[in-house]
Amino acid sequence: MKITKAIFSGSSRVATDRPQPRLPEFAFIGRSNVGKSSLINMLCNNGSLAHTSSKPGKTQLINHFQINEKWYLVDLPGYGYAKLSKKIRAELDDIIRGYINGSAELVNLFVLLDSRHDIQPIDLRFMMELGEAEVPFSIIYTKGDKLSATSLSKQIKNNNETLMEYWEELPPFFVSSSVKGTGREEILNYIETLL
Repeated sequence: MKITKAIFSGSSRVATDRPQPRLPEFAFIGRSNVGKSSLINMLCNNGSLAHTSSKPGKTQLINHFQINEKWYLVDLPGYGYAKLSKKIRAELDDIIRGYINGSAELVNLFVLLDSRHDIQPIDLRFMMELGEAEVPFSIIYTKGDKLSATSLSKQIKNNNETLMEYWEELPPFFVSSSVKGTGREEILNYIETLL
């Protein structure tokens, strides 16, 4: 898939306030500081589409970007950022769950994991909840340029083995690097197969 047009369509706190027209939605979520905004910008080939920040926890609304006038890329708030107040974390949790459970147009949720680290308990819990709710999701390992090819392969193998303790079949997964553009074609082609 080639992205020829990517425009910001609006922000909302609840799924019912999403922009019109209603189109298929592909949402992106992960723990704060996993590189979500950089990945979105890389996929859309637009360095300033999603706001990147060195300070985690900046995305606190549901952000819709209309792609090629055919589908929405949805930027969801990150989860698990301990430095936010308990009240804000609870509010973000409500926004995330409200969207995931309330969007009839959600086709696939991409869960972002940092390729340098073992899967964290919070990520496992989140994916288990998705599985129980039968929400279709895929995994994107981010920051693939930060490890050598051997270390990256070993880390992903370890993480996939962890996932296989809970799933009979692995969800689709991709390895990405916002710096090198790794995974861009594979992720966009996967989205195209689901449209």
